[in-house]
Amino acid sequence: MANVKKLILVTAEHHPYHKQWVDMSKELAESLGVELEIKIEDYVFAIEHGVTDEFGMAGLPQLLVELADGSIKPLLHEIPLDSNFQLDFQAAKTLAIEKIKKDQF
Repeated sequence: MANVKKLILVTAEHHPYHKQWVDMSKELAESLGVELEIKIEDYVFAIEHGVTDEFGMAGLPQLLVELADGSIKPLLHEIPLDSNFQLDFQAAKTLAIEKIKKDQF
């Protein structure tokens, strides 16, 4: 299991699911017992450390993890869909925990 120092959510308040990303990130940080840092529209940080498209641009929101060695890795940049094609934030939390346990960043 990865030695997680903190979670970092890079988000935009105008995003339609901003509140859900914040709530999910808070719950995930609490369950892992780590700090949550929220960055608002920090595109430079997201481009440097997060997932980017073929043009080098980062979409928001993105949840990243800072490890004990100081490295920052992307954890979630999209939310899985449920059987009704709705965003499933519970499945996203489960996926994030699995990635951390298996060191799959």
